[in-house]
Amino acid sequence: MAHLSNTEFQPLNIAVLTVSDTRNIDSDTSGQALIDGLQNAGHTLAERAIVKDDIWQIRARVCSWIASENVQVVLITGGTGFTARDNTPQAVQPLLDKDVDGFGELFRHVSLSEIGTSTVQSRALAGMSNGTLVCCLPGSTNACRTAWNKILVEQLDSRTKPCNFVPHLKAAAVDNCGPRS
Repeated sequence: MAHLSNTEFQPLNIAVLTVSDTRNIDSDTSGQALIDGLQNAGHTLAERAIVKDDIWQIRARVCSWIASENVQVVLITGGTGFTARDNTPQAVQPLLDKDVDGFGELFRHVSLSEIGTSTVQSRALAGMSNGTLVCCLPGSTNACRTAWNKILVEQLDSRTKPCNFVPHLKAAAVDNCGPRS
């Protein structure tokens, strides 16, 4: 486990998916907050998409990114609440090879000081699939900032000790095409 950090920063290719029946690129402040965070940290936006809160649309998009040689991390915002239209956890869970149980636990812990006991209604989760880290976050812009600033920025940084997710991710294929939307 001592070898799970690196002294040099390794930029990752990260895809951002917004799950929403109402948002578009102009009104997607949560997805944009994640993009701002990952780019400010030195990572690359591999792709960005918005899909309706539908299990099959979510799975189709996430599956394509898990299978892609160019996507190492998938960040999903939205669809993690308790309404009938909140389907992200049900869509993503069957795709995961391993759960990262501590992610949801830690997210709810760090959210407690911001939103109080309402944090128990978050179904945030994460897991690994085909060498891709997949994280499901609430649709709130503040929740996305909290997840990025208090968990993801460190765990996606190869220099974080004693360990981080970078060594567990597939190596990205060289892609000179740049970000796609």
